[in-house]
Amino acid sequence: MAAERILVVDDEADLAVSCQRLLRSRGYEAGIAASGHEALARVQEEEPHLVITDLKMPGMSGMELLEQLRAGYPDIPVVMTTAFSTVEDAVRAMQLGAADFVPKPFTPDHLLIVVEKALAERVLREENRSLREQLTRHFSFDNIIGRSPAMVRIFEAIRKVADSTINVLISGSSGTGKELIARSIHANSGRGGKPFVALNCGALPEHLVESEIFGYERGAFTGAARPKPGLLEAAHGGTFFMDEIGELPASLQVKFLRVLQDGRFRRLGSTHEREVDVRLICATNQELERLVEEGRFREDLYYRINTFTIAIPPLKDRADDIPLLASHFLRHYSEQNQRQVQAISPAAMELLVAHEWKGNVRELEHVVERALVLATGDAIQVEDLPLNIQAVSARVSTAPQAYMELPFKDAKARLVEDFERRYIVEVLRRYQGNISRAAVHSGIDRRSLHRLLAKYRIDAGELGRS
Repeated sequence: MAAERILVVDDEADLAVSCQRLLRSRGYEAGIAASGHEALARVQEEEPHLVITDLKMPGMSGMELLEQLRAGYPDIPVVMTTAFSTVEDAVRAMQLGAADFVPKPFTPDHLLIVVEKALAERVLREENRSLREQLTRHFSFDNIIGRSPAMVRIFEAIRKVADSTINVLISGSSGTGKELIARSIHANSGRGGKPFVALNCGALPEHLVESEIFGYERGAFTGAARPKPGLLEAAHGGTFFMDEIGELPASLQVKFLRVLQDGRFRRLGSTHEREVDVRLICATNQELERLVEEGRFREDLYYRINTFTIAIPPLKDRADDIPLLASHFLRHYSEQNQRQVQAISPAAMELLVAHEWKGNVRELEHVVERALVLATGDAIQVEDLPLNIQAVSARVSTAPQAYMELPFKDAKARLVEDFERRYIVEVLRRYQGNISRAAVHSGIDRRSLHRLLAKYRIDAGELGRS
């Protein structure tokens, strides 16, 4: 690692040289400037990691130099030294942003301690800024792709709500990107440098959800050999994201309501109350109002978490976003797979825009990733898309008169059902009734394929013999 660069600014040459030798003996690169003007020129040329400057100098004083450095180079810490210090000078220097104020005469050890402290704080500030920039870059509005009116409204909602402490409820179908919205709110808030802790309430058994949220003490239950902090404690100072909040067990809804009301909780097996400061963001793909009416979700908890709502529409309702999203996924997976596929052909893009996308953004992502792997040229073509996307469009363009006699919604449903039935039959015939091979070819998982076979009363074994 390169040595850290320090600039010593003092009109007393002997003292400046002594400081230079001391710093060099400890492994630092140390330069000297005899005046404030010379110091500014060297800072512009060398960009040192730290400046040590005398307060009283002819021409530009150390205080004036400090003001210039804070205005032009705010990331460079400045340590002030003087033999004529007053309390007022020290206070003013610190108000202007000095890292420290050292009265002369000082011992070598004293100066080295101040230097190490100032450099360490500089590194810490840089790391914190880097972390915030990474969070903002990864979860900024630029990475939430969309130009449709619905997404523009969501961007505005994030801007309005991010810096508040208000609880947020994000609603939307599976695959619409609810956690991405939550992370964007967190990254653009004052808590952006603090933890973002996520829990899927429906992914764990009820008895594990409680211990995950609140933690436990030793002996709280069989197997609790040592105490463990919960996710609430891990999120202290930051954001706690509870996905699928509608799945939170009824027994825990009361307990969690108290956390929101008082900011206090107890670990399992403990009588000691702990305080916690978290910003709560919840997400759901269910109608919580209906759950409240059915008595499956507490009304008081619902009103606590539903202070501000962001509703994400399904992808089929924002077709303007599909080309942007598809192109974004193409770039991402092209880089990840080191492929030179750079575009999606107009015909293929037309099919993507026309598709219903029941799996929302997640389904589109998987389709683009799969098509990229199959593409043989520099663009994704129609034949690289799954057959269900290809064939629906083809049949829509040549829809028989029978469909035209039906209302649009009914005609579309009939058309999709006819296609599904014929598509599955043809794929199974191609693979002699082998359901596993048909599932791989079609991109339909085995469980879904079995459901479709049952729905249309298709006998795979019979097709294998035909």
